[in-house]
Amino acid sequence: MVGFQSEHMPGNKCNGNYNSGSRVERLVRVREQRKSIKASSPDIVVINNNNNINSNNNNNNNVNNNYNDSEKHVVTESFEHDLSLKECNNSGASHFERFLEGAAAAKALSNGYEREDGKPVRQRLLVVANRLPVSAVRKGEDSWSLEISAGGLVSALLGVKDFEARWIGWAGVNVADAVGQKTLTEALAEKRCIPVFLTEEIVHQYYNGYCNNILWPLFHYLGLPQEDRLATTRGFQSQFDSYQVANQMFADVVNQVYEEGDIVWCHDYHLMFLPQCLKKFNSKMKVGWFLHTPFPSSEIHRTLPSRSELLRAVLAADLVGFHTYDYARHFVSACTRILGLEATPEGVEDQGKLTRVAAFPIGIDSDRFIRALDHPQVQAPFKDLVERFKGRKVMLGVDRLDMIKGIPQKLLAFEKFLEENEDWREKVVLLQIAVPTRTDVPEYQKLTSQVHEIVGRINGRFGTLTAVPIHHLDRTLDFNALCALYAVTDVALVTSLRDGMNLVSYEFVACQEKKKGVLILSEFAGAAQSLGAGALLVNPWNISKVAEAIAKALNMPSEEREKRHRHNFHHVTTHTAQEWAETFVSELNDTVVEAQLRTKQVPPRLDTRKTIQQYLKSTNRLLILGFNGTLTEQVERKGDQLKEMELSVHPELKQPLTQLCNDPNTTVVVLSGSGRTLLDENFKEYNTWLAAENGMFLNPSNGEWMTTMPEQLNMEWVDSVKHIFEYFTERTPRSYFEEREASLVWNYRHADVEFGKLQARDMLQHLCTGPISNASVEVVQGSRSVEVRAAGVTKGAAIDRILGEIVHSKSMTTPIDYVLCIGHFLAKQDEDIYDFFEPEPSSFGASLQRSKLSDAAKFPNEKVSPMKIPSIKNGFKSANQSKGQRPISNSEKKTANNVNRTVRKCKSPLPEKISWNVLDLKKENYFSCAVGRTQTNARFTLPSSDEVAEFLKKLAHASSRNY
Repeated sequence: MVGFQSEHMPGNKCNGNYNSGSRVERLVRVREQRKSIKASSPDIVVINNNNNINSNNNNNNNVNNNYNDSEKHVVTESFEHDLSLKECNNSGASHFERFLEGAAAAKALSNGYEREDGKPVRQRLLVVANRLPVSAVRKGEDSWSLEISAGGLVSALLGVKDFEARWIGWAGVNVADAVGQKTLTEALAEKRCIPVFLTEEIVHQYYNGYCNNILWPLFHYLGLPQEDRLATTRGFQSQFDSYQVANQMFADVVNQVYEEGDIVWCHDYHLMFLPQCLKKFNSKMKVGWFLHTPFPSSEIHRTLPSRSELLRAVLAADLVGFHTYDYARHFVSACTRILGLEATPEGVEDQGKLTRVAAFPIGIDSDRFIRALDHPQVQAPFKDLVERFKGRKVMLGVDRLDMIKGIPQKLLAFEKFLEENEDWREKVVLLQIAVPTRTDVPEYQKLTSQVHEIVGRINGRFGTLTAVPIHHLDRTLDFNALCALYAVTDVALVTSLRDGMNLVSYEFVACQEKKKGVLILSEFAGAAQSLGAGALLVNPWNISKVAEAIAKALNMPSEEREKRHRHNFHHVTTHTAQEWAETFVSELNDTVVEAQLRTKQVPPRLDTRKTIQQYLKSTNRLLILGFNGTLTEQVERKGDQLKEMELSVHPELKQPLTQLCNDPNTTVVVLSGSGRTLLDENFKEYNTWLAAENGMFLNPSNGEWMTTMPEQLNMEWVDSVKHIFEYFTERTPRSYFEEREASLVWNYRHADVEFGKLQARDMLQHLCTGPISNASVEVVQGSRSVEVRAAGVTKGAAIDRILGEIVHSKSMTTPIDYVLCIGHFLAKQDEDIYDFFEPEPSSFGASLQRSKLSDAAKFPNEKVSPMKIPSIKNGFKSANQSKGQRPISNSEKKTANNVNRTVRKCKSPLPEKISWNVLDLKKENYFSCAVGRTQTNARFTLPSSDEVAEFLKKLAHASSRNY
């Protein structure tokens, strides 16, 4: 497994003290335990010496096909050839039966039996794939013949002995009648398989349509269909609808057989919607999803009309796996660039929900190929081939006859090699096995004709009456013949234009322990990430370079061949299919454990019913509401930029806000980082208090603006910071900055994600070494923004001064006994407002505790002491700040006066005899709620501003009925 790390993806840290080190330690410990068990029980997979080959005759050979032509195309890259094998002498049955026997044994253990080591079986593994490893043929009304087509995935799961595995998928046959469905289900149950019955129309639209003609070409960089635009658009939508319906049908079957604690492992692009469907049914279900094809770059994926829906559906899984780091990186990039989500070192985060993304390179059952070489059924054809091609070097290509396999490029490179190396023309032969696929599709028919034409031309140019340079076969081979071909080969040539993995290279290496042949491998095959050190990597589009690689391979010294082979052979024999399956399941289990740890530290969802009940019981209420992201209409992160910049109150909140503001026992304060002008435009019609720029400016109900800004506030830094913000705005397309009276904010949420982060990093370096190095300011870095503001300007620091003004203005005679504080406050510095009202210490991180209110926030008849600014522990501060506020110059005073000249200063209440505190707040009457954030100091959360609107409507309705 390759973890997902990137210096350009500095993800958010989740709540809690657990870290990736502890996760790695757990996984390493599990891995060592697996190795220890295997060492003590080397015969976990029992294989009869008498049927050594036959019992394994179904793994990792892409030269035989049990699907019809329309089905071959969409079999997954890593085991496309595995599941499509036609087994020789029906020998695959015994291999698959061992898997079934293991599952049955696991079931017995789970019912009370134990393994030899005394450990009980605790989990079931539900493997969900488009096709079952069994093909069904109807023999009568209530009888079925089941043909085993097991391969790589089954072989992989043979090594996972701690689970009772069951397969869920389509049996490849249309069964419309109830009798047929019942009898087929019963027959498959004996094989531990559970069928999904798809209608003929669904199969046509979902399987042949959306999977074959849209997703598969796109994921292999072939682009979308180029038919008539209107027809294509209609086809997209209808096929996509069927795709969703089919995925829900798979989910329904999973839900029927699911038991608590089961692991659900979804496979491939056919089932991208399945994780979302399963999580909707049961959010606690353990769901993993693995893609066996490449995942394209975000620029390719964004051309898909349903791009966002597919990404979000996959992100519902707990663990998302790919063959290579490149595919994982492309997926994460698509999520950040298309969905606007946050990338972390572990994967993708969306509103606190983390989906782990990692690379899990699949392997083969290498032991099976190694043992096969000594079997008589392989030795016989091997000797025939050695005699047949005596005196000539043998090159081998094994591919499906498909556009992505690069067969024409391979042939053209071989032709160029023969042109440039005349002495090799009678000393080398290329054996090309091309398995026909989708023979009814015009594009494939054209490809077949093109390949035949090239082969004929080359044989005509360089062949003789007794020998030809290319032996081309449009047919399948059985396992024994394929192993013999691998063993006799001197150079294997894999020139895929795009391949998820391509295990032909693995199979060749496994059969080359004696001959130590050379592997020429396309850099566009996933296997290049694993075997690249030992293989000769080539760009198949560069015909000349491939021809040079052929010459190098044929002339390579034996010492170099041995070194290269030793590296690849070690990888193939240690990174097996079984190891791949075990690693993925182990990672999935651990991912769920981490998610549970994270969930325990996430505040619960706001209980609106209880919040309203306590509201109605109280007599003097204070509602503190954020603005942006709280009272505004929800906008997609990658949506309309102008709509996001032009903030306005949620259209459904106008009446509820009016009702709440007019309640004589309720004081509503809108506390925002936005400027005074914006708040005036949105709230002038409401009887509410407005606190602009994080409380630096305050406007009482229907009053005029006043400032709570300290008299000695240094604002000399504004001009120099503004110049830097202007410079980076010009350099970063779609970024913008807001100039406020006490702060400056640079926003790059609509810019390119990676470029924006680089620019922000560069900006911070300029700021900290330049204009703010000696200034009393703080730099607040949001997820897509950078804000510079005066030190001490936080919502929590301003709230006591605001309370003082409210008490004085409203001449309160009873204490506030209910506080509701809701906001989308991004900066940690601003979340101190949640702890300001907290009757008891916060359990969610560091807090600014309120031991008592400042004297400004006392009743009018209380004694008032001079106003002080609380110390702030977060953000960038100057070196002078720790030594106290330095004396300000006349120019600095002038700057502060310019900011304050349009507003009056807050006046402290006249000191009179001491009375009681303004707050009489009990725990059950304080509700702090973060909107769209789970990493927060607040007690509760709500997912979006739409949820806030619904809650405030209910609250307003209850309030209006109460008075």
